[in-house]
Amino acid sequence: MPSKVAVSTMKAFRSLCILLLAALPFAANAQDFPNRLVRIVVPYPPGGGVDGLARPLADRLSRIWQQPVIVENKQGAATTIGGEFVARAPADGYTLLLTSDSSITSNPFLFKESSLDPIRDLKPVTQLIDLHQMVVVNPSVTADTLKELVALAKRNPNALNYGSYGNGSQPHLLFEMLRAETGAQIMQVPYRGIAPAITATVAGDVQVTLGGPQTTGALIEAGRLKALAIGRQERITTFPDVPTLAEAGFPDIDPRSWFGLFAPNDTPAALVDKIQRDVATIFADPEFSKPFIERVGYTGVASSPAAFHDFIMDDLEYKKRLISTAGIKPE
Repeated sequence: MPSKVAVSTMKAFRSLCILLLAALPFAANAQDFPNRLVRIVVPYPPGGGVDGLARPLADRLSRIWQQPVIVENKQGAATTIGGEFVARAPADGYTLLLTSDSSITSNPFLFKESSLDPIRDLKPVTQLIDLHQMVVVNPSVTADTLKELVALAKRNPNALNYGSYGNGSQPHLLFEMLRAETGAQIMQVPYRGIAPAITATVAGDVQVTLGGPQTTGALIEAGRLKALAIGRQERITTFPDVPTLAEAGFPDIDPRSWFGLFAPNDTPAALVDKIQRDVATIFADPEFSKPFIERVGYTGVASSPAAFHDFIMDDLEYKKRLISTAGIKPE
C-alpha cells in the first residue's frame, strides 16, 4: 500500500498535470492568434490623437499578423460606449480598446453610477504613449504666457471659455486645477473629442484648449493657434520656445495623460502577452516610431502588462487626488 507521502505526491502531480493541460488551449490560441479580423475600438471621434495612433498601429499589426486589423470609432458617454463594447466582447483577443487615461483612471471618480468598471472589466495590455499636451489659445487672445492668461481671466471672470472633451478630460482637469490654484474662472465648453475642441478654438468659438503636438503643431506653425505651455518635464524639440508647465509657473496642474491598449478582462494571459510583444516590436521599429511617435511629440512606452497594471494603479491615485483638489464632483 502506498504511503501517505506517496499518495500526497501523486495527487499533487495529477493536479499539476491538470493545470498544464488546462493551459495548453491558451498556449495554442496564442500561437494561432489571429486567424481572422481583429478590431481596435477607439472611443473617440476620428481625427484626434488616439485615433491618429490607432490607425497606423492597426496597419502595422495587420502586416505582422497577416490578418485585417481595423479601427472602429465608438464615441459617446465619456468613452463608456466604446469601453463597454470591448468589456462585453468575447475574451479572445479579437476585440481591443485603444483609449486615453480619462477612460480608465478619471471616469471612476467622475460618475456616481456607471455600467463599466474599467479596473474590473478591462485587462491592461500595454501602455502605448506618455502624452504631452500643450495649452493653446486662439490668436485673438492677448495673453502670450500662461500667467498672462490667468491674469486676463481674473480681470474678466467667465469671459473666456475652454474647450474640453468632457468631464475628466485633460483640459477639464488642468483648467479646474488652475481655477483652484489661482482663482481664474474660465468656463468649460465640452465637445465630443479633441478634434472638435481644437476646431472650435481655431474658429474662436472657445478661446483655449489642450492639444498634442500632432493635432496642433501645423496650426501653431500657421499662426492659427498660440502655444502657451506644455505638460512635460522638458521642452519638446519640435517647439523649443514653448515652456513647460513648471517653467510657466504651474508645476502642480499637469493632468498627466497617456494612451493604452486593453482587452476584455478574461482574456488569457498568453494572448495578452503575445499582443504586447507584437506591439513592442512595432514601437521599436524606427520606421514606425519616428513618424508616429517622435515627430508628434509623444514618448513611446510599450510596457509589459504587469508594468502597465502597476502604472494604472498609481495613476488612479494620482487622478483621485487631482480631481479632489480641483473640486470636481461626480455626476
